[in-house]
Amino acid sequence: MTAQEIRQKYLDFFKARNHSVIPRALLVPQNDPTTLFTGSGMQPLIPYLLGEKHSDGTRLANSQTCLRAQDIDEVGDNRHTTFFEMLGNWSLGDYFKKEQLPWFFEFLVEIVGLDPSRLYVTCCSGFPEYDVPKDSESGALWKQLFEAKGISAKEVEVGSEANGYKVGAQNGRIFYYDEKNWWSRNGPPQDVKIGEPCGPDSEVFYLFDEIEHDTSWGEKCHPNCDCGRYMEIGNSVFMEYIRTKDGFEKLPKQNVDFGGGLERIAAAKQNNPDVFRISILWPIIEELQKLSGKKYESHTESMRVIADHLRAATFLAVDGLVPSNKEQGYVMRRLLRRAIRFAFDLGIEQNFLEQVVPVIADMYHKDYPEVGQKRSVIIEVLVREEKVFRQTLRKGLKEFKKLTESGLTGKEVFVLYDTYGFPLELSLEEAYKQDVKVSDNWQKEFDNLMNEQRKRSQTASKGIFKGGLGGTSLQHKKYHTATHLMYQALRDVLGNHVVQNGSNITEERLRFDFSHPEKVTPEQIEQVEEIVNKQIANDLKVSFEEFPTKVAVEEKGALGQFGDRYGATVKVYKMIADGAAKPYSFEICGGPHVDHTSQLAGSPPRKFKIIKEESSSAGIRRIKAILV
Repeated sequence: MTAQEIRQKYLDFFKARNHSVIPRALLVPQNDPTTLFTGSGMQPLIPYLLGEKHSDGTRLANSQTCLRAQDIDEVGDNRHTTFFEMLGNWSLGDYFKKEQLPWFFEFLVEIVGLDPSRLYVTCCSGFPEYDVPKDSESGALWKQLFEAKGISAKEVEVGSEANGYKVGAQNGRIFYYDEKNWWSRNGPPQDVKIGEPCGPDSEVFYLFDEIEHDTSWGEKCHPNCDCGRYMEIGNSVFMEYIRTKDGFEKLPKQNVDFGGGLERIAAAKQNNPDVFRISILWPIIEELQKLSGKKYESHTESMRVIADHLRAATFLAVDGLVPSNKEQGYVMRRLLRRAIRFAFDLGIEQNFLEQVVPVIADMYHKDYPEVGQKRSVIIEVLVREEKVFRQTLRKGLKEFKKLTESGLTGKEVFVLYDTYGFPLELSLEEAYKQDVKVSDNWQKEFDNLMNEQRKRSQTASKGIFKGGLGGTSLQHKKYHTATHLMYQALRDVLGNHVVQNGSNITEERLRFDFSHPEKVTPEQIEQVEEIVNKQIANDLKVSFEEFPTKVAVEEKGALGQFGDRYGATVKVYKMIADGAAKPYSFEICGGPHVDHTSQLAGSPPRKFKIIKEESSSAGIRRIKAILV
């Protein structure tokens, strides 16, 4: 049974149980500034789990593409991937434990065909200090399910995850953990905020008993051990409590949130702990073996990294992202560049994305039609990045060897970054690969050199404001203000992948460069013009505040310029209508601007007009606009 078949059988299984199958959410969240990527199936559904009504009813199911960038350095072992699919089903105040657990067990054993004797489960041991009892109900349901298959279901009290390495599995089948089997948005019970829903969860593990326990992880093995014998394949979260000022009370409507790893269930079906041998990863490995002439067995880590990273980058491109030096685009660029670097190790030194990306598209276009529809754009975006980076890589690797004969310090990292465009993390990875000693204070030394360079740049450009503003006349202020409005309008029309790459402003016009993979259509240009002129007519008030840079970017969500580096504090301009809850534009800038957007119209009245749209460089578009 292929992973594609498992995905379809899962959706059919829950459709037959009156679930609405909903489409996947984009990998880049549209209305959630708290996170860069969609990292779980639950994430897009949180509003509905918290009480909002879903238009498709109270029973939902889907397969959600997910990306967890924090796992990027873990990729290379048998089970970690940055990109994965999560099979999900949800009950919004409908069914609960006695339906959910038997359904998932039935799906795994009867539909997928897993050996039930290889399945192990965990439940919540409870928190007496908070009057949250042990989840004996889930334990009893699991016991019945296993015993109906003739399998002894001994229960084991583990407690903390760390304690598991002391007590071990003890021939158990049902294991009780404390915080490991508790869900809330804020963590363990003591951290749950008043008004927040929470509750126990129950995880299912598949045992690869051919794998011997690695004692470097801990003395004894248990389901949550990281040695690889047990692989988690699904987790049912039961939201049955709400935190009050007096403790935890039962919710009047209890929810189920289930997530199961498609790749891991497919690996369990093959009874092979290597998830890279399944049908939505192995074809990529086969193509890499063909292109390189090398075997997976002898170049396992490199091929795993490439397969994972290119699958992630492909879906990011499907969802409209382009590589950049900012936020999600930066992660996408890092994934691609790591893949290209590992391909270099395999001896694949040119144009390998043209061959590998179509293999990925072929695996997904039937189940995700948007992959087929955007096939040519995906390939164009990724291949463009490869061509640019290969030149950087060749020069950088050559210089890396020369510069690091005596070790790697902040000075060498700076030279590689500043002169050869070599990313910081790549310098560190190369040092690790080539066993080059890295100085303890490299980061501090690098930062000092960057600050010195920044000061030199500021001296050289004295009198020029950030963002390309070279004057302080009223017309300069108008065009500078118009640039802010246009930047946000471009993001509104084209998407949040649009990031400023530079600007130049004179008394006659504005010029603005931004990331976007294709020509902006006449219809889109018309939309941008309409939005800007509407905001001019809305007479937005223009003001600024100073914030610590980290607060401005990470907490307040201020836009900045692509690749720009800022000092400890920044000036953030906001443009907001009277009575509005949030500003239309909120952007880091050095100024100056007009006080109200209506001043852009002037007398006689003027309109914002885009007079030219063209390519500036690979993946970068350029707009010229005037007030006419």
